[in-house]
Amino acid sequence: MSSDKGTIIVAGGDGFCGWPSSLYLSRRGYNVIIVDNLSRRRIDEELGVHSLTPIATPEERVQAWKEVAAKHNADWKLSFVQLDLSKDYEQLVELLRTERPLAVVHFAEQRSAPYSMKSAKHKIYTVQNNLTATTSLLCAIVDVDPNIHLVHLGTMGVYGYGSIPGMKIPEGYMDVLVPQGDALHPLRILHPAAPGSVYHTTKTQDHLLFQFFAKNDLLRITDLHQGIVWGTFTDETMLDERLMNRFDYDGDYGTVLNRFIMQGAIKHPLTVYGTGGQTRGFIHIRDAMRCFELSIENPPARGEAVLIRNQITETHRVLDLAELVSRLSGVEISHIENPRKEAPDNGLIVDNSKFLALNLQPTRLADGLIVEVLELARLYGGNNLNHKAILPCSKWVKDPVAQASAFKPIEKGKAAAVANGHSNSVLVDSNGTSKSD
Repeated sequence: MSSDKGTIIVAGGDGFCGWPSSLYLSRRGYNVIIVDNLSRRRIDEELGVHSLTPIATPEERVQAWKEVAAKHNADWKLSFVQLDLSKDYEQLVELLRTERPLAVVHFAEQRSAPYSMKSAKHKIYTVQNNLTATTSLLCAIVDVDPNIHLVHLGTMGVYGYGSIPGMKIPEGYMDVLVPQGDALHPLRILHPAAPGSVYHTTKTQDHLLFQFFAKNDLLRITDLHQGIVWGTFTDETMLDERLMNRFDYDGDYGTVLNRFIMQGAIKHPLTVYGTGGQTRGFIHIRDAMRCFELSIENPPARGEAVLIRNQITETHRVLDLAELVSRLSGVEISHIENPRKEAPDNGLIVDNSKFLALNLQPTRLADGLIVEVLELARLYGGNNLNHKAILPCSKWVKDPVAQASAFKPIEKGKAAAVANGHSNSVLVDSNGTSKSD
């Protein structure tokens, strides 16, 4: 396929989601320009933990893709620019002005909740890097071409988990009734934010920045609230060993299912935090690639509200995932103290109808796919593994009083008291039924 669909800039294109996304979009006819400051590789050095799988340098990766394209007699375009969105504004503006991309896919943020909670230094870095990068990108689009579509990788964590038990989490917005004198006035609002870490808090702030720039400058913005990604292979990353994606297994960057799989491969007890009753949303990495493509192909128009899609395909309890991996690997489960401050268990019902309406065909969690990743972990587990990094080393709260304070979800059907202490607000639930005090 020739690269005739136009140019896409993938900010953060050297990372876990950014790299396979860049290959996926390049193979499907886009001229892809990776922009990355390589901070994730520097964090590897800081933590003393490297990807379980060997990952080539950005230059080696791009060269390998060119060679693979030549073997397939294909015109798959891919290039790399080292640039820091949070610091190199003029260079960013010049890049946008020169390349005139159809869209920018924005992965360029510090993506680990545990890393963002390690210390004051890490909290400040996460806020400065993430919010400055997002603001710079929005300003650059305004300065160069407001028609450029921004596709942002957000997180399901902006909603919180279990804040309103039994309620289906909508795709970004919810309709409520608010008091206006003696009447009730309908209003569409963003789902209330309930971040669970400094990282998640930056994503809620991104959310507000998008609302402002869409309203003020009529920018076209899609915000994808993604669940936890599992898997590591894509069709493109398997074409050459130099194209391999990173596989994080440590307590800071390893996503929960990939972490369990690695532990199963090396016969380390599967570390379940607390009860394991936390329910989370998940998506296979191949489905995530398809969602990015669908989002690029189906942008909002200028003047429309920020388009929010929930990018998950299924939900699972953490303990259920551990039991699945335990059955396939023969490794026992070990419950350890939860380093996070969160509810010991929660339900999770999520609306993901927007991607299903675009004909997304979800990859469901299956034994075969788990075994595929298990074999990968077994293959590379003896090379780059740092056993000391398996257990969590970031703790949410150092104050025992704060750590012991109970998590109190909102009682179903109740809304917070409005001004002057009155509690007469009305919430319209996901089925359109009003719930009044």
